[in-house]
Amino acid sequence: MSGMSEIPASMRISVSPLADMLLKSWDRVPHKEALVFPTGRRSYDDVVQSVLRRARGLIGLGIAPGDHVGILLPSGVEFIETLFAVAMVGGVSVLMNARYRAPEVRYVVENADLVAVVTNSEADEFVDFVARMTEAFPALAQCDDAPVLADAPKLRRLILHGGKHAPGFTNQAAFDRATERTSEAAVHEMRLAVRLRDTCMILYTSGTSDKPKGCLLSNEAICREVSNLARNRWAFGPDERVWSPMPLFHIAAMLAMLGAIEVGGTYIGQPHFDPGESLRQIEAEKATMVFLPFVTFHQAMIAHPDWDKTDMRSVRLMNSCFSQMPRAVGEAYRAKMPDALQVGTFGMSEACGVVTTGGYDMDPELGFEALGYPLKGVSLRVVDLETGADLPVGERGEIWIRGYNMLDGYYRDPQKTAEALDADGWYHSGDIGSLDANGHLRFHGRFKDMLKVGGENVAAAEVEAVLSAHEAVELAQVIGIPDPRLEEVPAAYIKLHSDQSVDPDALIAFVRDRLASFKVPRHVRFVDEWPMSASKIQKFKLRQQLMAELGLAD
Repeated sequence: MSGMSEIPASMRISVSPLADMLLKSWDRVPHKEALVFPTGRRSYDDVVQSVLRRARGLIGLGIAPGDHVGILLPSGVEFIETLFAVAMVGGVSVLMNARYRAPEVRYVVENADLVAVVTNSEADEFVDFVARMTEAFPALAQCDDAPVLADAPKLRRLILHGGKHAPGFTNQAAFDRATERTSEAAVHEMRLAVRLRDTCMILYTSGTSDKPKGCLLSNEAICREVSNLARNRWAFGPDERVWSPMPLFHIAAMLAMLGAIEVGGTYIGQPHFDPGESLRQIEAEKATMVFLPFVTFHQAMIAHPDWDKTDMRSVRLMNSCFSQMPRAVGEAYRAKMPDALQVGTFGMSEACGVVTTGGYDMDPELGFEALGYPLKGVSLRVVDLETGADLPVGERGEIWIRGYNMLDGYYRDPQKTAEALDADGWYHSGDIGSLDANGHLRFHGRFKDMLKVGGENVAAAEVEAVLSAHEAVELAQVIGIPDPRLEEVPAAYIKLHSDQSVDPDALIAFVRDRLASFKVPRHVRFVDEWPMSASKIQKFKLRQQLMAELGLAD
């Protein structure tokens, strides 16, 4: 693998709508293992036959091409099969975060103009989806087998797989009857009418203090992104065994899963992240590629009692993003899997996941230091916000992106679309970056994650990096809180290593010795657990918590 490199003249674009991605691998390897979850294994033939049945049921219930269908399911086989079933009939999958609370569910159902939501009646220890939907729409309790909701007038069906019944939901028996009313030929008639430029998915960006925005992603954007990343940059082979514990409603895990499907490989996942199960899966399933770019997951695995005895020698490639983490995390994996190539990635939902990443033609050390270089066919600039000029090597500016993988806009939000996409098609990310001498991207935080302390700009990421260098600190998060004299000042939340302790004043002194005084946190608080979205720390909740404690208001 180490001799591989991308040669543009030899690269070919061969992309289909999403449903055909699955069928092409089924044509080649019908009996090969496609999906592995703790709940079971599925061959490509198993998956395709189930997808076709689900698609027949959707048609029988009136789902038409272009209809927006919400998927509210935990990560697993059912989620993946539903995604492809919606694609088969030319629908638009709206991926709903399984951790959404009732107000968030209600917002997405209305904002995305959902015609249907597919969910499951089997409550787990984390969430009961029927209860969540009914909490979001109390009027469901007075409905029969279909919703009639004043605050979601386009919603016609709530499809409830599993054995239970609930008011307002179409249960499994009714779905099965709809399946029997529809032929498989009808599914393929719809599939063959889908265009590459048709919207394939709507992914809602993580909200902070603002409402989430729905990114419109076409079949071309999604499928070219997957093919280019898997086949070219990361050189996936037909026997690739791609492991990721991340939720499938997150664009990153979606890329990992689809990359495995694209080459006829195997995807290994789990419904909820568990560090012990993660270690077991990597070893037992002989994962060849690990897709895990989030620090909190890494730290939980390293701290697990099974870490030392877990054999990870099967892994050849790992998307790890160690340049954005405390050095100790990367060093733990360097020792654990010395022969694996580590790569960083930079991306977002608006770009179908990955904009830059490493590959086999780079110095392997760069996987620990930077976030890679743009995928072929994708352009990236680092721009001076005041002049719009490209900045030289090492200078920080806003990251702009353009390419086949970009969103077509934010659903029902022309103002935010116009703010993000300029007349020449460049997406203004709001992220702060620089390019090094190798053309690799360095990430320095978000402009919205910049503090203004007495007129001086302070990047939260810079202060976090210094705090994380302290031997007692596992992870640091820096926020800004209001200050009557300086406008705002830094404050830090710290999670310590389990066997360490340190005084807040000592951490403040540690930073003061290394950074200018205006960058030094005025407050330090310790946490045992971070407030999380599916995979990201929610800084706005930390800010709300500290402001409430200090009696501050914006």
